[in-house]
Amino acid sequence: MTNRDIDIVSLYPKDMNIYGDSGNVLTVSRRLELYGYDPHIHAYNQNDPWPEHVDLILGGGGQDTGQKKITADFFRRAELLRGLAGDGVPMLVICGLYQLFGDFFETVDGARLEGIGIIPSFTKGRDVRMIGNLVEQSDEFGQIVGYENHSGQTFLREGVQPLGHVAGEGMGNNGEDHTEGARVHNVIGTYMHGSLLPKNPKIADFLITTAAERRYGKFEPVQTDDQKAALEELDRTAEQARSVAIGRPR
Repeated sequence: MTNRDIDIVSLYPKDMNIYGDSGNVLTVSRRLELYGYDPHIHAYNQNDPWPEHVDLILGGGGQDTGQKKITADFFRRAELLRGLAGDGVPMLVICGLYQLFGDFFETVDGARLEGIGIIPSFTKGRDVRMIGNLVEQSDEFGQIVGYENHSGQTFLREGVQPLGHVAGEGMGNNGEDHTEGARVHNVIGTYMHGSLLPKNPKIADFLITTAAERRYGKFEPVQTDDQKAALEELDRTAEQARSVAIGRPR
């Protein structure tokens, strides 16, 4: 069999991993295996050597202390990350890293923290948190289910595509314009924890398909009957979890 490696970078898992965000890494790895690929997870924390090959990047959210810990290393890797994003590497960044992938974060007391500018957006800190279960509608992925908990309000620059739209006030990117998340190149930024990918396999498969196509020219599952059955069971479980989550109060 030809080489079917897929290299996944888990970005700052020691400090940017709350509300089950590590489940996104587990989901991508397991689905890759069931499609007949060989996933290799590289846990990248500050001052670690950068992996030689990167097909997909996943990053979670963190407390303010976690964001502060990674800042120096994150900006040291900014040019590299911008280059990978511009080259089409699929990425999923959640909450705190979503904010840092933008242009800047202005805190409640007026301090300005620069971002790395992959997603044309900016975030302003607020005293009121947006917290609760979240369901949004995406043109690309259909209905997306997750959970948000953030006080920063993110505003997309003109022309930037949101990941999806929410119906109610006081939720999503900023509680005002009914957008949630962002899509730039093959980068997805979102406030959705939960973790996101186990309940939203369409997004997981987008990341997987894009990674395989970039590396090998096409996405080509090579599966046994047992692998097909296991993947179908994962999708059934995801649908059950989605139904439960959708029925929960905000």
